[in-house]
Amino acid sequence: MVKDPGLKIDLHMHTTVSDGTDTPERILGLVREAGIGVFSVTDHDAVRAAGIIRPLLGPGDPRFIPGAEFSCRDGEGKYHILGYGFDPASAPILELVGRSHALRMRKVTARLDFLRTEFGFTFPDDEIGRLLSMDNPGKPHIGNLMVRYGYAATKEQAIKEYIDRASVREGFIRPEEAVSAIAAGGGIPVLAHPFYGSGDELILGGDMERRLKRLESFGLRGIEACYSGFTAKLRETALALARSHGLLVTAGSDYHGSNKLVRLGDTGLGDSPLPPEVTEFTDICLSRRGLTAAACRSTDPRTAD
Repeated sequence: MVKDPGLKIDLHMHTTVSDGTDTPERILGLVREAGIGVFSVTDHDAVRAAGIIRPLLGPGDPRFIPGAEFSCRDGEGKYHILGYGFDPASAPILELVGRSHALRMRKVTARLDFLRTEFGFTFPDDEIGRLLSMDNPGKPHIGNLMVRYGYAATKEQAIKEYIDRASVREGFIRPEEAVSAIAAGGGIPVLAHPFYGSGDELILGGDMERRLKRLESFGLRGIEACYSGFTAKLRETALALARSHGLLVTAGSDYHGSNKLVRLGDTGLGDSPLPPEVTEFTDICLSRRGLTAAACRSTDPRTAD
C-alpha cells in the first residue's frame, strides 16, 4: 500500500511511442532522477511502452502502472480517456489500440494531402516515409516537419494556422468504446484534464456536470483532478466534482518532453501534498492483474500498436 504523504506521483506522461520526445527507456531514467515513486506512461492510443519499461524495472525502482490515453469524439464533443491498470496484452485493449492507430494513420495522410493541395506544402518522400513509420504520428510531428522545411516559424503556428484548418473526416473512437475496452481489459477509465474540450474550450458548471453524468453512464470511474495546467480553483472544483460524483482521482503532468513546456512530476500542486484520493487510486491500480510482470512482458513491442 502507498502510505507516504510526501510520495511523488505522476500518472500522465508521453514517450516517442506517441508524441513525446523521450524514449520509454529515457523517460524511466528521468522518472528515477525526479524521485517519482509511482508513474504511468499514457501514450496516445498506444500501449507499447509498457512492454519496454516493465522488464527494465528492478528492486528499489518506482512503481509502474500501465496506461494509455485514448482520443475520443462523439456528437457532444471531444474527450481524452485515460486507462490505468489494465493488462496491456488483453484482446479488448489491443483491439482498441489497433482501431485507434488505423484512424490516426488515415488522419495523418489526410492532413498531408490537405497541406499539399491547399497550400502547396510538400516534403521529400523519405521524410514522409519516416513520418508514416512512426508508432503514432500526429499533428505535432507534422508541425515539426513544417518548421524544418520553412513552412512555419513554430510547431504551434503550424498547427493553429494550417493543420487545424483541415476538415478531417476519417472516423473516430467514441468515449463509450474506450471506457468499455479499458474496463474489459481489467483497467480503470478516467477522464483526462476534465475541463478542457476542443481547442480553447473550457467546460464548466452545468455543462461539466452533464458531461460527467453521461460518461459515468458508460462506466467512467475517475477524473484527473490534479493536473499541471489547472489553477488552484480548477483543481478544487475538480476535487469537489469527484467527491460529489463518487469518482476516483488521479494526478498527472501531461509531460511530452520538449514538445510541451511541462515539467515531469508537475501535477499543479506546487508544494502542497497530494490529496489522499490520489494515493488511494494508485493503491487500487497497483493491485490489479494488469500489473503482473508476465502480463507486461507478453506485450510484443512490435505488434502492440
